[in-house]
Amino acid sequence: MFLRTWRWLTLMFVALSLAPALAHLLEMPAKLRYEGPLWLTISQTLYGAFGTVGGAFEAAAVFTTVVLVLLVRQRHPAFGWTLLAALSMLLAHAAFWIWLAPVNATVAASTLATLPENWTALRIQWEYTHAARAVLQAVALGALAFSVVVETPISPTERTMS
Repeated sequence: MFLRTWRWLTLMFVALSLAPALAHLLEMPAKLRYEGPLWLTISQTLYGAFGTVGGAFEAAAVFTTVVLVLLVRQRHPAFGWTLLAALSMLLAHAAFWIWLAPVNATVAASTLATLPENWTALRIQWEYTHAARAVLQAVALGALAFSVVVETPISPTERTMS
């Protein structure tokens, strides 16, 4: 029962951490067309809960996924899929600290009068890193779901049908 509950928590946290990442990906085409002042204003006013609530979900997703790898290490092939999920979440989290946190700090310290000259490069870095993170988190969710599916017993009826 503990493993089932932990898997469920892990799936929930990964799914909830994917929500803000997917939102960023869906906003990307429009935001790449914005002029600097509008992009800065939106970046400074729209994403407060993304960093707090979304950040908490992501930290929980990384933690629960890594622990789940340890819990299923003797269960093949679920282990491989769970390991893929954990690596994807760890890469997504690392991408935040390497490429997004510096942009966030620059944007937070900027005003319309002090918009950095390289704001378009910052925007590209921010948007494409979020896109990559959305893909990584979607891979993690899919891998976790598949790790459960590969352990689901096949009924005798299904066995004869396949």
